[in-house]
Amino acid sequence: MKTVQISLNSIDKVKSFVNDVTKFDYDFDLVSGRYVIDAKSIMGIFSLDLSKPIDLNIHTEGNADDVMAVLSQYTV
Repeated sequence: MKTVQISLNSIDKVKSFVNDVTKFDYDFDLVSGRYVIDAKSIMGIFSLDLSKPIDLNIHTEGNADDVMAVLSQYTV
């Protein structure tokens, strides 16, 4: 598992983020405080506090370089 901090501070960013992560077969979780939601769920993302960075857990066996290249625009 790999964890990075991301920022989703606009509606357009949330939409493009969900579109990007759904292209991968990995499981993605967003962690904000005590809440953990599926990062592929746009409704779940909007239930979080998006004013501050959120932890993204990428559940993969490899190094996830392909995912990190796509998600670099969201990382803090």
